Amino acid sequence: MGCCSVTQRHTGVDEVGPDEIELLELSGDNLGVWSLSENRVQLSVRNSRDEQQLPCTASVRHLEQEVVLWGRTRDELHHRIYSQQPIRGWEGQPAHVYGEVIHSSVVSLYNNYSEEQSERFLLLFPFHLLILSLDHSQEDFIYEGVLPVSGLSVQAVSLQLDVSHPTHMFEITSAMMDTKVFTCASAGESQRWIQHIEDRRYESMIQPMSPSQCALSYLLPCDENWKREELKKYLMQAPIWNWEGSPIHHMGQPGHISIVHIINTQRQGLQERLMILFPQDLLLLSVDSKRLQIKYEGRLARQSIKAVERSALPGRLEFELRGELLETLQVSCTCVEDYQAWIFHLQQPDRDSHIIMSQPPPPLLPKLQRNRKESQEPILAGDQCHINGRS
Repeated sequence: MGCCSVTQRHTGVDEVGPDEIELLELSGDNLGVWSLSENRVQLSVRNSRDEQQLPCTASVRHLEQEVVLWGRTRDELHHRIYSQQPIRGWEGQPAHVYGEVIHSSVVSLYNNYSEEQSERFLLLFPFHLLILSLDHSQEDFIYEGVLPVSGLSVQAVSLQLDVSHPTHMFEITSAMMDTKVFTCASAGESQRWIQHIEDRRYESMIQPMSPSQCALSYLLPCDENWKREELKKYLMQAPIWNWEGSPIHHMGQPGHISIVHIINTQRQGLQERLMILFPQDLLLLSVDSKRLQIKYEGRLARQSIKAVERSALPGRLEFELRGELLETLQVSCTCVEDYQAWIFHLQQPDRDSHIIMSQPPPPLLPKLQRNRKESQEPILAGDQCHINGRS
């Protein structure tokens, strides 16, 4: 009786034995194992499909590994900024607090006045846009500012600087700052910036920042000197809803700032306000309960208002703001220092005391009468001539 072999021959659908199947581990939906029911045609289709997907993945990885600045890739530059290495002029919270970098690139900032361009490195976070200038000699970043994207508007612009070399520009505008125009290396890069900023602005509308992502929640109440100074810097660049008039930095350098409570004469309730003193104006802002958003409430010209003390009783830190075109406002301070500062700045009896009003000179005597007096009193006449500056 003959022996029969139990080894499967290369016949049938696939011509591959069970020992060889174990060596065929391919990327697919079945945990990387090629099924016996899959023929060569299906295998070739899957291989060609995977080959088509590889260049896309590789291009993304290549983009991240591309040398961007000073021989470093984007990942290396991001890590340097995140690692809390000192960046010249840095203000505010550490970079990692702003979240993950959505997009970044080297661009050129166009100056509308001098028509010159200077390089900048932009980093877009989920809710903020960081602007850094470059010091190539030291291979170092210089901090220029952080802008909340919720208050920005972005659009493509074309200045036609050189017809033979078209520019790829976009501009960002805000009520809190002058328009900034950036030039990109390509049209695609400019469109990416526009799309990313628009997307993040929309996200900031439907998904507002949490208190941990907003510096305002850390700075209020501004009951310490360092908080006051940081809050002044924050207000000069933060979005302020319902803002009216020219950008806030055109109002000059902010002076005293504090939280006060205001009641009008009709007693419509106690209202918390953030009051900021500028050289020519007194600015009133409100803040929401979560300390995330600021709203414009109005501004008063300092020349048209005056603070009047209401009571000298202990603990009554109140004064009235009065003006010709202003309904009287009762202002209550939270501490003695704020009360004394506001009284000092707003209750000065003569706001024009810096203008020295000289006394008018005495009237000159008529010519005929002066001559007679000179003839009768020559010594006095000589003195009088010396005083009037005549010879």
